[in-house]
Amino acid sequence: MKSQQFFRNAVIAALATAAVAAASGASAQVKIGVIASATGPAAFVGIPQKNAVALLPKKVGEYTVEYLTYDDASDPTQSVQLTKKLLSEYKIDALIGPSGSPNAMGVLAFMAEAQTPMLAPVGTSAVVLPMDDKKRWVFKTHPNDDVISDGLIVAMVKRGVKTLGFIGRNDPYGENWYKTFAPMAQKAGIQIVANERYGRQDTSVIAQALKLIAAKPDAVLVAGVAADAALPHAQLVDSGYKGSIYHTHGSASNDFIKIGGKKVEGALVVGPLLLVLDDIADSVATKKVALEFVTNYERQFGTRPPIFGAGTYDAGLLLAHAIPEAAKKGKPGTAEFRAALRDALEKTHDLVSSQGVITMSAHDHSGFDQRGRVLLTIKDGRFALVKD
Repeated sequence: MKSQQFFRNAVIAALATAAVAAASGASAQVKIGVIASATGPAAFVGIPQKNAVALLPKKVGEYTVEYLTYDDASDPTQSVQLTKKLLSEYKIDALIGPSGSPNAMGVLAFMAEAQTPMLAPVGTSAVVLPMDDKKRWVFKTHPNDDVISDGLIVAMVKRGVKTLGFIGRNDPYGENWYKTFAPMAQKAGIQIVANERYGRQDTSVIAQALKLIAAKPDAVLVAGVAADAALPHAQLVDSGYKGSIYHTHGSASNDFIKIGGKKVEGALVVGPLLLVLDDIADSVATKKVALEFVTNYERQFGTRPPIFGAGTYDAGLLLAHAIPEAAKKGKPGTAEFRAALRDALEKTHDLVSSQGVITMSAHDHSGFDQRGRVLLTIKDGRFALVKD
């Protein structure tokens, strides 16, 4: 009897130890949701973002990191449904995504209600500006428009641009770009003489191009994304426009060149240095990290990554930097950890990423400075650094 009792006690003790170990193992796992538009109209953005997840750290300190990746098919409604699923069923500690600006704008209220950090690899600054109680839970993982806008204005002023035509997407990306750029241009002595919009799925913008040309601007700025940004550029050229055509970092994509062909040769784009790494000195602060991202992506997927993947990659760097600090105040899977993770992300200081150096604050949830920004042009079918 004593031996049987001893055996039962030993089994109970072993089960208790296993339960504690299991609980400990569960608490040592950080769950990160990822929503990427891997299919649908925004797949050119979502596919490299989804691919970049494979390059993110699987372990941070003593914690394993699980990435729960879903495709919203470029549909903002599905973005909301998947966000709710990740929050309620998986109790995620943070979200990377969604891919598109409208999709991100549609889910940020749910992330704020759940008090869970969201790292948005999108173009529009509207996800973090103006800052409020909802947007304080969101961190944008591409440079804000004012950083790129400043680079464009520097290039324009240097080239004597006095009057400018603007054409941008009729969505949060294009609208926020005009809202950001216009006052900065005015301050620099550049007058915007025409202001047009187009839809990302439009097949013609001839009417807008003719209005821009009629205003006789010294240059035109296109605020579009990848392939769709090539349409207004090409139709301006087809319509006889001879001035310089500038682009935001949304055009810093090989899809822009592929669709635009010879018509976009000479375009001036302010974008990330990771597109022209061979032309960048080793002493530049962000080159090492950018090179690691590009090399690892190319090794795994057989092609150089579009800049959209860099937003996901840098989100992973931000989380890896913040998780150890957050873990001092709570265990993964708890409200305390999520709140501490938000606070740690906001305190990010001088973090070198693939797109620049990041310093967050309560008022700046993008945090990129100018060190990852360069002026590019299209030459012989590829991006080339403008050295001036």
